[in-house]
Amino acid sequence: MQLEQEVHKAGQYLNLELLAAQIVEGFISGLHKSPFHGFSSEFAEHKVYNQGESTRHIDWKLFAKTDKLYTKRYEEETNLRCHLILDNSASMHFPKKKNQSLNDLNKIGFSVLASACLMQILKKQRDAVGLSIYSDRYEYYAPEKGSERHRRMLLHVLEETIGQPKEKKQTATYTYLHQIAEKIKRRSLIFFFSDMFQDEVEEEKLFEALRHLKFNKHELILFHVLDKEKELNFNFGDEPQQFTDVETGEKIDLYADNVKDSYQKEVEIYFSRLKLKCAQYGIKYVQADINGSFNKILSTYLVERQKFV
Repeated sequence: MQLEQEVHKAGQYLNLELLAAQIVEGFISGLHKSPFHGFSSEFAEHKVYNQGESTRHIDWKLFAKTDKLYTKRYEEETNLRCHLILDNSASMHFPKKKNQSLNDLNKIGFSVLASACLMQILKKQRDAVGLSIYSDRYEYYAPEKGSERHRRMLLHVLEETIGQPKEKKQTATYTYLHQIAEKIKRRSLIFFFSDMFQDEVEEEKLFEALRHLKFNKHELILFHVLDKEKELNFNFGDEPQQFTDVETGEKIDLYADNVKDSYQKEVEIYFSRLKLKCAQYGIKYVQADINGSFNKILSTYLVERQKFV
C-alpha cells in the first residue's frame, strides 16, 4: 500500500507532507457518506447556517442537494488562526520504536502525523497555522502564518521531532503552557496533543495552565494521546515484565495481571477527573488512541472550526 511505503527510515517520515495529503484526501472523500455531506466538493466555501443569521447568503443550490442550510463564505471570512501545541516529553515516545509506519505509531509519531494532517486541511481552508513544541524545555515556537513557505518549515520541524528520542527527564508541562499562552495574542483555535501524564502534585498547576490558554477568547481542544491497549487496558500478557518509568528511569519487576485491576481503576479515575475539569473550563476533550484512525482528529477540527468562525 502506498501509504505504508511513504513512512519509515530510522524512525522518521520520508515524506510527511505526501502522507498527510493522502490521509486528508481520503477523509474529505469520506464526507460524502457523513453528516457533513456537501462540504467535500466546496470545502472552503461554506459554513453551517445558524438560526437568526441573514438569509441573504444561503446557498439554495447546495440546499437542494443536501437538504441542509449552508451560507456562502467569502475569502475574507475564511481566514482562521490556529496554533498546534505538541508535548514532546519522554513519555510521548512510548512505545519505543526503531521505525514507525502508518499502522504502527508511538504517541509522538501519531501526534506529529495528526498535526501534519491538520496543517494540510488548514491549507485547504486558507487558514494560518502556528506551532509550539516542548519537552523538558520550550523547544520550538512559530507564530500563526498562512504562507506555503511557513507551512513547509513547520513540516520540516515535525519531521525532525519524530526522529529524536528524548532523555529520561520529567517535564513540567504547566510551565511551558503558560509561556505559550503569553505568546498567542490574537484569538485562535488551539489544538494540544499530550498524554497528560503528570504527578499528582502538579495536576492542579496543569489545569491552571490550561485555563490560561483559554484567555483572549481562544478555543482549546485537548487531544489526549494514549496507547489504549497498554496504557488504559494494561494488556502486557501473563509473563513477568520489567517496567521502566520513561521520565525518571526508575524500574520495577511485576506480573501485569496482578496489578491490572487496581491500575485500571486509578487510571479511569484520573481520566474522569481530567474530562470533568475540561468540561468545567470549556475545553474540548478528545481521547486519541494511537491505534485508531485520524478521522476523529479531522472531524473534530471540522466541527470546532464551524463553531469558531
